[in-house]
Amino acid sequence: MKAIKTNNAPGAIGPYSQAIEAGDLVFVSGQLPIVPETGEFAGDISENTHQCLKNIRAILKQAGLDMSNVVKTTVLLKDMNDFAAMNEVYAQYFAEPYPARAAFEVAKLPKGSNIEIEAIAHK
Repeated sequence: MKAIKTNNAPGAIGPYSQAIEAGDLVFVSGQLPIVPETGEFAGDISENTHQCLKNIRAILKQAGLDMSNVVKTTVLLKDMNDFAAMNEVYAQYFAEPYPARAAFEVAKLPKGSNIEIEAIAHK
């Protein structure tokens, strides 16, 4: 296993890695919509979704990959009513064949976030 770390995405806020490379797979930890330069959240759900995916893209780049390598994502939403807005932005980051995906409404996310996205990529 090898840890992947970049300053172009928020640092881990606990005892975990931004991503772990294991064989041909890269497991990207759940990304909150934190702007790395400020440490603050982006604006509304659309901006938050963009920021989560930008953070994932930066981590993948550090691993020598891009969004086309993503095979699976999990989207955690504080409010499933945000699904359509999230989905509209999400579609801008992926092309066919789209990664497999699960989306869940959850009671609470770290730091009071309204979204968190994790990804698995294949080399």
